[in-house]
Amino acid sequence: MGRSGGGPAIFFVVLVVVAGVCNGQLQVGFYSKSCPAAESTVASVVRQAAAADNTILPALVRLQFHDCFVKGCDASVLIKGGNNNAEVDNNKHQGLRGLDVVDNAKAQLEAQCPGVVSCADVVVLASRDAVALTGGPSFDVPTGRRDGKTSNLRDADALPDVHDSIDVLRSKFAANGLDDKELVLLSSAHTVGTTACFFLQDRLYNFPLPGGGRGADPSIPESFLSELRSRCAPGDLNTRLPLDRGSEDAFDISILRNIRNGFAVIASDAVLYNDTSTVDVVDSYSGLLSTFFGPYFREDFADAMVKMGSIGVLTGGAGEVRKVCSKFN
Repeated sequence: MGRSGGGPAIFFVVLVVVAGVCNGQLQVGFYSKSCPAAESTVASVVRQAAAADNTILPALVRLQFHDCFVKGCDASVLIKGGNNNAEVDNNKHQGLRGLDVVDNAKAQLEAQCPGVVSCADVVVLASRDAVALTGGPSFDVPTGRRDGKTSNLRDADALPDVHDSIDVLRSKFAANGLDDKELVLLSSAHTVGTTACFFLQDRLYNFPLPGGGRGADPSIPESFLSELRSRCAPGDLNTRLPLDRGSEDAFDISILRNIRNGFAVIASDAVLYNDTSTVDVVDSYSGLLSTFFGPYFREDFADAMVKMGSIGVLTGGAGEVRKVCSKFN
């Protein structure tokens, strides 16, 4: 992921109703007494980082996804092992950014409230704040996560991959308690940000063709294929281009309309329009009437983010609260 949104946005709050306890022992306002400035501190650090480089915003959302989809939201992706055997060293995490922002926020929180706020919660809070700063919805997230005590290279093999078929994607999301609707909604985070040509090489030049041989993905419209190839030449791994063609700076449903119309940039977005279960979800949000009669994309996206943030959480006496996010206590 890369650059993020510029223009003015209408912010609104999606309220998460919590009756005392939510998702085990997660609770909105978990730190209200133990570290009252926890959430505002994280928000301030994210704003400062975005002011210096707004491409960090979609990167922070991606960071939460990569943490939560590997053995739950436990900050295991932040651990630096030193022997290239930590989770973060897996190639599935290639290009992962935002760890320094989390470290900065955590250092400030340790100065205010030593040993109280977990790194896992900082990841989720920073992602939530990044969504709002890209022009997306503002919403409450429950906190109270604890940090994991393991981080293994091979665990990250379970992450969704840009080459995954729709069946594989559905299976990986279902394994984390997420349904087809949430698969589409969380993929819609690609409404802001960029991708490297590295992730398009196979789709543009080495895609397995039905009759044998390899070439371009035949589902790509000819004019769009020419456009993509002009941006990503054979062997070009580093050039970046928007994930949401024509609307990379705005948090909106353009990404879903692009997917519906054949203009998805990466293969894992394109396959969302290959199966009735996800086609129906894409169509339900990308229709002209959904803005007025629902389903409501912004509210549902916020709900999906909250649900993702509850995957495999450690609470109570489980895990630990790290002093430094990159190493175990």
